[in-house]
Amino acid sequence: MGADSDVRRWLRLRGAETIQHPGGTLYAHLCRVHDRLAELECGVDTQLAGLAHAVYSTDGFDVTLLDWNDRAALRNLIGDDAEALVYLYGACDRRRTWRELATTGEVVDRFTDQTWHLSPGQMRPFVDLSIVNELDVIDQDPSTVDKHGAYFRSLFAAWAPIASPQVTSEVQRLLGEGNQSTSARAQKGQSVPARQTAPGQPRPAIQPHA
Repeated sequence: MGADSDVRRWLRLRGAETIQHPGGTLYAHLCRVHDRLAELECGVDTQLAGLAHAVYSTDGFDVTLLDWNDRAALRNLIGDDAEALVYLYGACDRRRTWRELATTGEVVDRFTDQTWHLSPGQMRPFVDLSIVNELDVIDQDPSTVDKHGAYFRSLFAAWAPIASPQVTSEVQRLLGEGNQSTSARAQKGQSVPARQTAPGQPRPAIQPHA
C-alpha cells in the first residue's frame, strides 16, 4: 500500500469526508488536487503535500484537521519535505505574500508572523500546489471566473517563471484569453458551454477555499 493510500485513510479518519467544500467534500477536493499534480508530473512530495494541503487549515479555508503545533504527526505520515510544504501552504498569508512572491521569494507566515525566504527548490512546489488548488476550485464552480478570472490570469502570469512549465500550460489551457467567462460570452451573443473551467478565488474578500 502506497503512502498516498495511507494518507487518504488518515484523512477519512480525521473527518475530511464530512466537511463541505466546492464540488462536494474536502476529502474529494484533496484527492483531486493530488491527482492533478500527479497528472502534471509534479514530484511525489508535491503530490503528497497536495493530498494533505489543507490539514492545518489555509488562509482561504478555516477548518483544521490537525493543529499545526502537532506537525510531527503529519511528518511521520508523509515525510519531512512534503510536510514542510503542507505547513508553508497552510501558513501562507495570501494578502501579504501572493502579489510579490515572484519578486521577493518570501512567504509571510500567518501563524507566527515570521517571513520565510524560499529557495528555488521550495518555490516551485509551493507555486505549483497553489496554482493547482485554485484550478480545482474553479473546475468545481466555473462561475467564479466571472468574478476573479482577471485576478488569477494576472497572478499566474507573474508566477509563470517560477512555476513548472506543465502547470503553466495547464493554466493557459483553462484560463487562456480564449476561455472567456460565461457572462462575457453571453454579452457577445456567443453560445455558453454548460461547463467552463478556470481557476479559483484569492484571499481578497471572497468565498473560502482550501
